[in-house]
Amino acid sequence: MRRLLVVTHLTLHEALRRRVLLAALLGGVAFLILYAVGFHFIVRDFARHANMTLIEKRVALTGLTLAGLYAVNLLSVMSAVLLPVDAISGEIASGSIQTLAAKPVRRAEIVLGKWLAYVLVVMAYLIGMAGGVLLIARGFGGFMPPNPMAGLPLMLIEAVLLVSVSIAGGTRLSTVTNGMAAFGLYGLAFIGNWVEQIGVFVDNQAARNVGTVASLIMPAESLWQRAAWLMQPTIMRELHATPFSPVSVPSPAVVWWALGYTAVALLVAVRGFAKRGL
Repeated sequence: MRRLLVVTHLTLHEALRRRVLLAALLGGVAFLILYAVGFHFIVRDFARHANMTLIEKRVALTGLTLAGLYAVNLLSVMSAVLLPVDAISGEIASGSIQTLAAKPVRRAEIVLGKWLAYVLVVMAYLIGMAGGVLLIARGFGGFMPPNPMAGLPLMLIEAVLLVSVSIAGGTRLSTVTNGMAAFGLYGLAFIGNWVEQIGVFVDNQAARNVGTVASLIMPAESLWQRAAWLMQPTIMRELHATPFSPVSVPSPAVVWWALGYTAVALLVAVRGFAKRGL
């Protein structure tokens, strides 16, 4: 455990040295400032429309808040893939991994230490950004979506899943190939989800099956869909009042599938690095 934590510390230190965390922080602050300004002016405009009903305002605030969380989710997905994309493959290509592997540190500890470091970074980024969006919605609109403590953990699981996939790919693939493969899997999940939603809407069973298969291959987008569904009032779910109200709601089983997927990806990463020549 001590050696694993040493690898985690070294990985975090390297991210600080390369100013990766600083870039993420500045980008996140810029996003929240822009979102706050937009939210302020939209809410201020509500006061000019005296004929707006409470339900209409509620729908608008829900849509605005979920739009902010959706942007945070996409930014977290990109961070989860790009931050660790060369954690293994890049250091193998440069030869720097040999210095660490030559010491009395097991290869599994190297993989798990790096995985833990990037999971901590991405989770901190997601919590900070999502918390900022919720605080802005509360401060400017006096609004808080229902069940944020049920939805946000699903977004965290999605981020951890993609970190694991990116780490696993880095033990076998080059940096560029790994990045394209990870984004390709997420793109498959993204398109598959929309195919499924449209299939349910038009009652096309084939399209629904395509979406189901895509979510099994990569469950990341299904986690966001369930999180968005949980963070909406019941009436808006049923009326599909916002673009983030899925017609086909992923079942709770997708959460367990994603957790199992993460564990398998991590196992593949450990075994793949153990067998790879340095």
